[in-house]
Amino acid sequence: MTNPLLDFSDLPLFDKIKPEHVAPAVDVLLADAEAALQTVTAPAFPAEWSAIAKVLDVSTERFSRAWGAVGHLNAVADTPQLRAAYNEAMPRVTAFWTQLGSDERMYAKYKAVDVGALNAEQRQAHKYAVRNFVLGGAELQGEAKERFAAIQERQAELSQKFSENALDATDAFAYYAELPELEGVPDDVVSTARAAAEAEGKPGYKLTLKMPCYLPVMQFAKSSALRQTLYRAYVTRASEFGPPELDNSALIREILELRQEEARLLGYKNFGELSVVPKMAESPEQVTKFLRDLASKARPYGERDLADLRAFAAESLGLADPQPWDWSYVGEKLKEARYSFSEQEVKQYFTAPKVMAGLFKIVETLFEVNIRRDDAPVWNPGVEFYRIERQTPQGAQKVGQFYLDPSARAGKRGGAWMDDVRARWLRPDTGALQTPVAQLVCNFADGVDGKPPLLTHDDVTTLFHEFGHGLHHMLTQINERDVSGISGVEWDAVELPSQFMENFCWEWDVLKHMTSHVDTGEPLPRALFDKMTAAKNYQSGLQTLRQIEFSLFDMLLHTSYDAATAKPGDVMALLGQVRAEVAVMPSPDFSRTPNTFSHIFSGGYAAGYYSYKWAEVLSADAYAAFEETAGANGEPSIETGRKYRQAILEAGGSRSAMESFKAFRGREPQLDALLRHQGMAESHAA
Repeated sequence: MTNPLLDFSDLPLFDKIKPEHVAPAVDVLLADAEAALQTVTAPAFPAEWSAIAKVLDVSTERFSRAWGAVGHLNAVADTPQLRAAYNEAMPRVTAFWTQLGSDERMYAKYKAVDVGALNAEQRQAHKYAVRNFVLGGAELQGEAKERFAAIQERQAELSQKFSENALDATDAFAYYAELPELEGVPDDVVSTARAAAEAEGKPGYKLTLKMPCYLPVMQFAKSSALRQTLYRAYVTRASEFGPPELDNSALIREILELRQEEARLLGYKNFGELSVVPKMAESPEQVTKFLRDLASKARPYGERDLADLRAFAAESLGLADPQPWDWSYVGEKLKEARYSFSEQEVKQYFTAPKVMAGLFKIVETLFEVNIRRDDAPVWNPGVEFYRIERQTPQGAQKVGQFYLDPSARAGKRGGAWMDDVRARWLRPDTGALQTPVAQLVCNFADGVDGKPPLLTHDDVTTLFHEFGHGLHHMLTQINERDVSGISGVEWDAVELPSQFMENFCWEWDVLKHMTSHVDTGEPLPRALFDKMTAAKNYQSGLQTLRQIEFSLFDMLLHTSYDAATAKPGDVMALLGQVRAEVAVMPSPDFSRTPNTFSHIFSGGYAAGYYSYKWAEVLSADAYAAFEETAGANGEPSIETGRKYRQAILEAGGSRSAMESFKAFRGREPQLDALLRHQGMAESHAA
């Protein structure tokens, strides 16, 4: 038991896991899982749900938990040694899951299970299991089956390489600026840049492409030349404009080719058709129609937003012909002029500790739980650990636990995400209830000069978003692992709880409890909040069109693009067509957005990026229920919170997302709440 990856007594021993533990742990767990598979597929083994779970699910759950810990460390604490260990083990891990998912003996065993003897949760899990065997290639034979397995292994390698290239290309860039170039850049960003240069023994100020540095420079730096330098580096990451070994172009083409081949092996015309099978959407055509309808509604607002920016740039900034690297700066200046406040002013009130306290307060109030500090081994000193409890007649009952890793750093993947460490499960081996554990990962700037970290309002919204995913995972009351929490939830509905939580970042009753000026301790003034609210839908037309551009490009890439006959420039040509159709803001020819589009090439959103917009319709409509039942001072209704918790969060994947939505709302979702929330309802049209 000296290998920490083989210790399942409680939480992962993140502080003890080393690269040299990976291969031996995979050896042991793979052997166990393969032995379990042989046991349950033996002809004499009973086709009983609980009997299979007790042997196979217990073994594979341990395997996935250990491998999940390795994958997590690879994302948040990447080192050359860990990366090598991860990549060496990955083909074997992928091969096992592919073999399991396509095992016709196992498929036959599940089909022989007496569904009438199962409870409702088990029936849903069983239905998904049978479907997943079909999608996993269990009905393929001979060469087709072998080819399917080879495709899975190669895709896993390519996705991992894509992710590594994106991270390495981001980390590789540095620009050492002189102080005059940084005019307009916020003081905390300048201090951090100076400290980064000093740490390397270099003069000047080190600027990087990590979001806490890149975004404020683009928004606030007066130097157009500086903005151009960073912008060009950012939009050409992992492309032919950088080191050849980090160029993702060829990987993209091969990934698309393999996905197309996989879909055809399974009897689908294209990967888009295959992708929607387990989703709410019924077909790629339904998705593209949804996106194009939304684009037509948003376009007039996007055109108006762009006209505003152009006029302001010419009249107030002397920019007759703004370039792509100017738009963020122009946008920030127009917002300051129109609404008399800046992101920098707002940021001074959002200190990380106060924001966390405010987030916890709304969650505790609305969902009738308590959040407490807890102890667990962590992978970085900046990581915090908490437990969620519910009061019962017997006392405090643990509902779930979570890690919070807020800060950006080298070796940590960009962006923000929630991942599960383990799921809620009434364990078939011990009969004990296993409580769920989540990881919430963000990339915020650290505090400077001894002060707490300051968050932008966008950072606050991101934190609430990821916490919404976490609540979906942790507040579940489902005991069947494969449909508890986020498991089994349709991918295009999984963003409902996360986007739902973002709405609270715009409620005065919530915000006043989570702000405290970094120097004076004063809460956010009501007058400043009112300006923020007035600016809430600032450029929402442009932002909506941007999301639709990504979503439509993704779906068309997986439906109308023929990877087998495509030429090297065809991916960018398709993006150009999509931009011509839905975008109003021009993009430069050198931009290579697809080369770092990790969501679809290494993050599980392939032919599914539309899920953000699809689920936004659900989340806006769900939040409208809270608006309809709010108290006199705008405080949310506890009864509505309880109903939402029970209908959506606690149900997890134990029934369809539409059933859960209707259980909460009493009807199917409607688009009007989303348009109203984003200032694009018909009554708002100018």
